[in-house]
Amino acid sequence: MKDKFVINIGRQLGSGGKAVGEAVAARLGIGVYDKQLINLAAEQSGICPEIFEKADEKESRNLFATFIGYLRSPFVGSEYSGSNVLSSDALFKIQSDVIRDLASRESCVFVGRCADYILRDHPRTVNIFIAAGRAERIERLCRLHGIAPGEAESLMDRTDARRAAYYNYYSSGTWGMAETYDLCIDSSVLGIDGTTGFVLEFVERKLGVKP
Repeated sequence: MKDKFVINIGRQLGSGGKAVGEAVAARLGIGVYDKQLINLAAEQSGICPEIFEKADEKESRNLFATFIGYLRSPFVGSEYSGSNVLSSDALFKIQSDVIRDLASRESCVFVGRCADYILRDHPRTVNIFIAAGRAERIERLCRLHGIAPGEAESLMDRTDARRAAYYNYYSSGTWGMAETYDLCIDSSVLGIDGTTGFVLEFVERKLGVKP
């Protein structure tokens, strides 16, 4: 693992954090994982992807108390063997195992999913949070999803609140707070390309990795 590295990106909805993560990964020639983690976790655990979709970046202790009999896969491990209830905490554990396994095998970029906390013991990580001004975020969401500004603003606030609750529940940090990350960037200042370049420069300075 000593030569491998990981870039973890937290982001406000509409900030372009996912686009930055994809661009950074492309420039470095490494993989980027976001929604793909749901399918990987489902494949390795034998649990249907729809259940992971319902739990995706949502803080919950009991959302899945009605799902019975899914914890029979060997991947889940003995600590779940006596349980008949598929909790969101169990789903988080499965997804965390997938993230740690990927990080042990390859250099990569993770977008969201509490990956910075899950990989807190990884020796070579850069943890970044990408924000942007409200107006820029609303405009971006309207453009990408073809929705009205009011709908975009409502979606933005709901999603950010959900991501914050998820992160704050599962980690020891505070979502979006500067002290939780190595670097926080306002992408509305530099744009997606400029933010990508800034991240790459920071990664080079911290880890010695050149694009």
